[in-house]
Amino acid sequence: MHKTAAWPLALLYSGLIVYASLYPFAEWRDQGIAPWAFLLAPISPYWTGFDIGINVVGYGPLGALLALAAVRSGRSRHGIWHATLCGVLLSLGMEMLQSYLPARVPSKIDWALNGTGTLLGAMAALALERMGAIDRWSQLRQRWFVPQARGGLVLMATWPAALLFPAAVPFGLGQVLDRLVETLATELSDTPFLAWLPVRDISRQGLSPGSELVCVFLGILIPCLLAFCIARGSARRAVLAMMTLGVGVFTTALSSAMSWGPQHAWAWLSVPTQWGLGVGAFVAVLLAWAPWRLSGALLLLALGVYLSVLNQAPESPYFAQTLQAWEQGRFIRFHGLAQWLGWLWPYAALAYVMTQIGRRDAKT
Repeated sequence: MHKTAAWPLALLYSGLIVYASLYPFAEWRDQGIAPWAFLLAPISPYWTGFDIGINVVGYGPLGALLALAAVRSGRSRHGIWHATLCGVLLSLGMEMLQSYLPARVPSKIDWALNGTGTLLGAMAALALERMGAIDRWSQLRQRWFVPQARGGLVLMATWPAALLFPAAVPFGLGQVLDRLVETLATELSDTPFLAWLPVRDISRQGLSPGSELVCVFLGILIPCLLAFCIARGSARRAVLAMMTLGVGVFTTALSSAMSWGPQHAWAWLSVPTQWGLGVGAFVAVLLAWAPWRLSGALLLLALGVYLSVLNQAPESPYFAQTLQAWEQGRFIRFHGLAQWLGWLWPYAALAYVMTQIGRRDAKT
């Protein structure tokens, strides 16, 4: 029996499927059709190769994660069928719920393709297990990470996905204060509680080059410090820091290219950003030799400063314009899900580190 990151990753991926299947979560109504009627309806002649591919590929990772979780938990005998059954039932539930959404069309072909994708993903995971890849990963994890690293590994795995949504500042995750105040003001309008909300000055100036440098520096240092809290050995921590930097730069360039065109892939790499990346990489390598408690303390401090500075900055008109184009579908089809990851990731990291510090202190 092993604690595995596959279970929480499978849960997160299931949430992604639910979000993508039921978006935009609006105009729910009974259309006078039984939710299972699509199973008896004739097959639609309108389909494309993209539809087939996205339905199979979309459920493949879910099947792989569920099968991998079964293997790591010592229940590999029926793991492939349990994983497939979960994927089939999840897809069936999503197709039935789409009957209540006028903007979505349930389809038994989609249901069959989703189940096929889950089965193929589970088979691929089991094939990797038979070839010894899972055992090699287990050995690698034992050498590189502490036993209680599951939550940290999940956070590290979701960090690149959080960077996919364009940010006002490169690596600027967690900028939620303006949206939160705006939402609360809408909900509390015509109530005396509206006066309790903080007043946001609409004439605030944008971040200075120095402040932008600090945000980029902390934005790349924070995931490195998180990795230091769960990694073993200073040399391995330094390697993880360089890998984190590379993944962050690549993902940000990918987001920029897919949002605004390949010619703008490196438009975000301004002079303050370059300095922030350079200083962040240098400091991260130096801190690779620090004890994990110091890394955790510095992570909490960095998150506090980072979120404070970032949430005082207004969104520029240029950013708002490009963001509108992004939300209209010029990027990946998960709508605002990546944005939610970008909003919540720093706060999840904050909660995780505080929990780990408390647990490790209790054991000593």
